[in-house]
Amino acid sequence: MDQTSRAWLILAQAELRVAELHGLLSRFGDVETIVAQKARDLVDAGLSDDKSSAILSPDDEELSRSLRWLENDAHHLVTFGHDSYPELLTQIPGRPLLLYVNGSIDALHLPSIAIVGSRNPTRGGLRNSLEFARYLARQGFSIVSGLAEGIDTAAHRGALDAGGGTVAFLGHGIDRVYPTANRDLAHAIVKSGALVSEYPLDARPLPWRFPERNRLISGLCLGTLVIEAARRSGSLITARLAAEQGREVFALPGSIHNPLARGCHELIRQGAKLVETAGDIINELAPLTGHMRQKAEGPVLAKAPPDDNDNDYDELRAILSHDPMSIDEMEIQSGLTIDQLSSMLLILELHGEVESLSGGRYILSN
Repeated sequence: MDQTSRAWLILAQAELRVAELHGLLSRFGDVETIVAQKARDLVDAGLSDDKSSAILSPDDEELSRSLRWLENDAHHLVTFGHDSYPELLTQIPGRPLLLYVNGSIDALHLPSIAIVGSRNPTRGGLRNSLEFARYLARQGFSIVSGLAEGIDTAAHRGALDAGGGTVAFLGHGIDRVYPTANRDLAHAIVKSGALVSEYPLDARPLPWRFPERNRLISGLCLGTLVIEAARRSGSLITARLAAEQGREVFALPGSIHNPLARGCHELIRQGAKLVETAGDIINELAPLTGHMRQKAEGPVLAKAPPDDNDNDYDELRAILSHDPMSIDEMEIQSGLTIDQLSSMLLILELHGEVESLSGGRYILSN
């Protein structure tokens, strides 16, 4: 296995593309044989002089470091053409030759939804990311994002809170954590999901790598949800890539006075699906995930999440009616804080029990 892994790492060092790999495999049979060839044979097979030289003279120190990293049972090298390579990623332009994975390979094969957005969101944006991720994870979706601060962090935490799977694509080597504030979150993701990178160990988090890795975030997923994004942001790059890859794009609208809503509004004008509840996403993806739709319509939707206080929810339901009521009125009648009510109302809205109106008012949906 080490020889096979070593051969793949050499090809990755040479920055071999998948199309070039196909040509070499058709001539030489397997990766071990490819890296054993002479430079002239590789050039005759259609490879450039630079890449042929890189294969013949690999960085042995980098190879040794990577092979040592692979000795950990949680560390994996997922290579193109292997059964462990995600099917959806085989369909995208610029599919990577290999992936470094820390965690569960199975997490790469679950039906997945990407949640992306601003690194500096509003409190409402953070809450929406957290609750959408919780809800979708409870329906069996893996939540995919980029481990960035803000919306990404909330999405990963929401999936973990729900006991679901989550995948973080990194814009640097997998032996690093960036931002460092998310070190504990990264460790938690490894336990129930996976950290993934296409970059070699010790690769620095350079600015150009983050938009480049975004094609993998969208490519692994059936759809991408954007929550709060300025008109010029990496999240819109991810959304554009998702559309180009033939994936669904969803956007959460916001206040016209919120600059972080403008990117989402722009996406909606361009044809993204406007999302008001997580159920909108599930309904849109139902043709692709029929087995999940049945689960989504089951008892999970009929009650608040099990880790919430049912008495508080019952009291809130008793206060609400089909007449509009402001959150300030609810605070007076319930004794709950505005923050508690905001979170509970969002959850009830996600479950289809409450409808929000203009002016911060709410009514029962049924």
